[in-house]
Amino acid sequence: MERLKNMGLRRSFFLLSVLCLAGALLLTYGVYQTCARVADRYPTYGVVITSDGMVTSMEVPTPEQERVRELLGRIQILAVLIIPVSGLGLAGILFYRLKLRTPIAVLNNGTERIRMHDLDFSIPEVSADELGQICAAFETMRGELMRTNQELWRQAEERRRLNAAFAHDLRNPVTVLKGTVKMLRQGNGDAQALERLETYTLRIEQYVEAMGSIQRLEQMPVHFKTINTDLLRDELLETAKLLAPSHEVSVTAPDAADMELDHGIFLTVAENLIGNAARYAGGRLEICLRITQASDENRLILSVCDDGVGFPQELLRNGPKPFGRKEADAVHFGIGLYSSQMLCAKHGGELLLKNRPEGGAVATAVFGIRL
Repeated sequence: MERLKNMGLRRSFFLLSVLCLAGALLLTYGVYQTCARVADRYPTYGVVITSDGMVTSMEVPTPEQERVRELLGRIQILAVLIIPVSGLGLAGILFYRLKLRTPIAVLNNGTERIRMHDLDFSIPEVSADELGQICAAFETMRGELMRTNQELWRQAEERRRLNAAFAHDLRNPVTVLKGTVKMLRQGNGDAQALERLETYTLRIEQYVEAMGSIQRLEQMPVHFKTINTDLLRDELLETAKLLAPSHEVSVTAPDAADMELDHGIFLTVAENLIGNAARYAGGRLEICLRITQASDENRLILSVCDDGVGFPQELLRNGPKPFGRKEADAVHFGIGLYSSQMLCAKHGGELLLKNRPEGGAVATAVFGIRL
């Protein structure tokens, strides 16, 4: 039975039809022969001519015996007509029960649950035939729909948090602007009020630009191309010289090796991490580039260490958040670490933050690469 369930639809239907039709024909033959043997027990009309020419009349059947013989003949005719057709019908019933009923029920149930926006279920493996393959494809589709819905929900939730942070962080500068405008209208304004008005207007402009940059990052595609580690090392050193000119910088990288990654995403993350480290470092930066290889995945790892005060504990607990910043840093909106985390995730990796026991912070960007 299990072998029949895993057999292809066409082959299984043919096999069931042959078996049921063969059984029906055997049954028909048995019914026909049985009726014939029963009928032979009753007398019939006619005469018997022996070898010596003697003619003997046969016993005449009674009306009741005649009716029995007639009934047996009808049974024979009906058996020849009905039993083979019934055999084919039985083949169809068995084919439906063994091959169609369970997959159709599973697909109907899955379709109904998807129609009700319920994706929290799984399609069981029903068989290895064509309908089983359809069920497996349906399960794959359900899984993709669920992942897509989860991603859309995550993006919507992230966008909601962004909007909430945007509204919250704009409240203070807008309040200052309103108070300054009120003072100007009352004739109490001075050069300081105008300078404050200009400063907070510029701050709001920078803030809006930062908000737009995050939305653009969400839509940024990943384009792989071949890059050599020597080029990356030189670019890291040049970036450190530009962003941390007064700091002592060391850059280490593996020997020359080619890999495929998105060069633009790598440089954007590197600039963010180096710039962030330079802002809070005491006087030294250590930049390390390395490659890890495994049977299932290859990784490019960029670590940026500084000798500053380290990351805040809240940042280490909750991870980078958009528009999160230290109270003392009124200009910096905390976009760098958050966008780096987003770009690493797009590149099949992650962003890891920790503090060193001897002091300072370590930001590690992991990228999925092709070797």
